[in-house]
Amino acid sequence: MTLGWQTPALLDGKVVLVSGGTQGVGAAVARAAGREGAKVAVTGRRPEHGEALAASLQSSGTQAMYVPADVAEVGQARASAAAVISAFGRVDCLVNSAGLTSRGSLLDTTPELFDQHIAVNLRAPFFLMQAVVADMLARHAAGTIVNIISSSEHCGQAYLAPYVAAKAGLAGLTRNAAHAHRFDRIRINGLNIGWTATEGEDVTQRRFHGAGDEWRKRAGESLPMGRLGQADEIADFVVFLLSGRSGVVTGSVIDWDQNVIGAVD
Repeated sequence: MTLGWQTPALLDGKVVLVSGGTQGVGAAVARAAGREGAKVAVTGRRPEHGEALAASLQSSGTQAMYVPADVAEVGQARASAAAVISAFGRVDCLVNSAGLTSRGSLLDTTPELFDQHIAVNLRAPFFLMQAVVADMLARHAAGTIVNIISSSEHCGQAYLAPYVAAKAGLAGLTRNAAHAHRFDRIRINGLNIGWTATEGEDVTQRRFHGAGDEWRKRAGESLPMGRLGQADEIADFVVFLLSGRSGVVTGSVIDWDQNVIGAVD
C-alpha cells in the first residue's frame, strides 16, 4: 500500500553554499543537502575535485555548481558568494567548512603560519558570512548558517596553537553574529567536530605524524565508540541545523564528539 503523503525534503528549494566543499566534510554536506532538495554550490581550490563533485550532484538530479576560490583571499571569498547569488538568485544557507590544520606550537609558530590559520579558519568565515547576511538582509529573508569549528577550540593539543586560536575565534564569532542577527531571523550555529575520517585528515596524519595505512584502525581503537567520526554523519547533522527542523536554535556551538569536553578520569 502506498501512503498519500511524503515527508518533505528538509532543504527543498533552498540554495546552499558550502565553502571548502570539494572534499571531506564539505563534500559530504553538499551531497546531503542535494539529497534534501537543495540547489548546491561548492567552493574550493581544486578544480578537478570541485567539477567532479558538481557533475556527480547534477547526475543525481541536483542543481549544482562549482566556484573556484581560495577563501583565504577576502576578494575571492566575496566573489564566490556573488557568483552563487548571480547564478541561483540568492543564498539561503551557508556552511563554512574550509579549514587549515597544519601544525604549530606556541614556540615554533611563525607569523606566516599564524596568519594562514587566521585567513582560512577565521577571516574567511567572517567575510563569507558578511556577504551572505548582506544578501539575506537585502531580500528581507530568513536564512541559516553553520560554521564547522572543532572540539579543539576548547584547548586542543600543544601542536595546534594557531589552529586553536583561530577556531576559538570562530566559536566566538558564531555567537556574536547569531546575537546580532537574531531579529532578522538569521540563525547561526557552530559544530565543534571531533576526530573524523576524511581525506584531509589522512594527509595530515601521514605528513605530520608519520602515520601508515593502519592509522584509522588504531585511532578508532583508542576512542570510546571504537571508531572515528564519519563525514556523512556530520553532514546529516549540519543539514538538520540548516533546516527548519532545528526550530529556533541559534547561537549554539555544539560539541559533536565522542569525548566529553571538560571530563577528567
